[in-house]
Amino acid sequence: MLPDVRRRRLPQLFLLVTALALPLTACGPDLGKSNFARTTVPAAAGSGQVADGPITDAAVAANVLRTVKPCQFLTKEALGALGLGTVEDDPSPSSVAFETCSNKVKDPGGKELRLEFDVGNTFLPPPDKTAGQAGGLPVRVNKTDDTSCTVAAMTSLNPDLALMVSVTYAGDPCRPGQTLIDAVVQKLHNSPEKYPTPPGTVLTADPCAMADTSVVSTVVPSAKSGPAGLHACAWKSNGTDPAVTVGFLPGLPPVVGDGYAKVDLGNGVTGYQKQQSTSASRCTVQWQHRPWQGDDVELAQVDYESYAAEPKADDPCGKAVTVAKNVVTKLPKP
Repeated sequence: MLPDVRRRRLPQLFLLVTALALPLTACGPDLGKSNFARTTVPAAAGSGQVADGPITDAAVAANVLRTVKPCQFLTKEALGALGLGTVEDDPSPSSVAFETCSNKVKDPGGKELRLEFDVGNTFLPPPDKTAGQAGGLPVRVNKTDDTSCTVAAMTSLNPDLALMVSVTYAGDPCRPGQTLIDAVVQKLHNSPEKYPTPPGTVLTADPCAMADTSVVSTVVPSAKSGPAGLHACAWKSNGTDPAVTVGFLPGLPPVVGDGYAKVDLGNGVTGYQKQQSTSASRCTVQWQHRPWQGDDVELAQVDYESYAAEPKADDPCGKAVTVAKNVVTKLPKP
């Protein structure tokens, strides 16, 4: 998992359509008891889930989703068209993830509904939570308590990856989540908005192809890679420890301070390394790849962690730097 990496920290990772908005009033009905338009198809009787074969929908292939703008699904127009309530603010893009956005809605009774949407997420409800499908994609629904629900439309199975909506709402949090995920899938099949992709951008890069397994295996024995989202990849041994994660994210240019120190990554690239002050053996190395938007840049990052090793004997930063030097040579070139 990628840790927070910029001066304005946020908790880690890393939430439409054309119908007319419904008229709403402050004294209207409770959203939790409303009937939402839904296209989610119930699972076949007795099965508990839809088919678990490979997903071949080109509209949700990882290389396509990497450039999809997440906030388009949480605008006033998009949410208003779904009848979820009154949207007072513009959506808030994550400052540490390309694929995440959030917004708030007030239902007709005045209760707040919080939505977070991820274009690609791997922290998903388990397969036994599959409850139907949206646009041909298996949908998993997990109500974790009375006010929290996660709805995920699977875009890949084994490894699992999904479009995911997290809802917090003191009504029925799963219903608006299912309504939104249906609209998201529909929009993805109908010209979704995309980020610009200038030459050299990491947005289009497959993070699992940005490090040689032979190099990672020198610090993670018998390393095997798997996606940790659309813009991150984790290499682990047969267990879960140790692990190396390579990821790409937006952020302020890294600087010396807050525990970070300069390190030469070769090829004229200066990185910034920080050994985490925990009982685990952990180190983060990050560096600026190219400009992004405003003051932000595209950051590349390598994390090494081992909970079984002693930091002084393990040299976590030495191991993270070894992988980072390899990643530098494989990143897209302008």
